[in-house]
Formats: sequence, structure tokens, C-alpha cells
Amino acid sequence: MWALDANGDLAGGLVGHTWTAWLHVTYLWVDGRHRGRGLGSRLLARAERVAAAERACTASRVETWDFQAPDFYRRQGYDVVCVIPDYPPGITEYTLTKRLA
Repeated sequence: MWALDANGDLAGGLVGHTWTAWLHVTYLWVDGRHRGRGLGSRLLARAERVAAAERACTASRVETWDFQAPDFYRRQGYDVVCVIPDYPPGITEYTLTKRLA
């Protein structure tokens, strides 16, 4: 799914898939000009609603690195379930999950 700005330009998007009862968020991206306005939160919430309502998903998961968005996902109700330090070297990878209503 994607979001366009008032000019019809791509402002952000989310790519993911479902497997069994899980939504797996592969990519969530918001153009720098649109960050801090809640677009990422709205895209993620929409994906979670579709996964729960149309695909019977009960949970969601995402992987991110320390320089990306672990705090963003925590604010969206995700819990850290795995931390892999030095993957890749000098970087920490996080896996986060959330139960869907």
C-alpha cells in the first residue's frame, strides 16, 4: 500500500505479506518531506487493520536496525522480542511483534 501527497507524488508506502496468522512488515518508508506527520503510523495501522479484518491475522512482526525505527515501532505498540547485536558488524537488529485486535 502507498500514500500520495497533495501533488500526487509518492509520500510513503508499506510492503508486507501475511503467512498463517501473521502480518510480516517487510518495508515501511516515508519520504523525508512527510516524516513527523503521522503518515508512517497511519500506513502501519491500515496494514494491521487489513491483516486482521481480511486475512484473519492475530499478530504482526517487523525487523529493523538500531539506526532505523525501533522506537517508532515501540510507540505503535510493538514489543522487542529479539535483539541481535553486531548484525551486521557495528549494527544491532531488532525483531518486534504486536498482537492485533
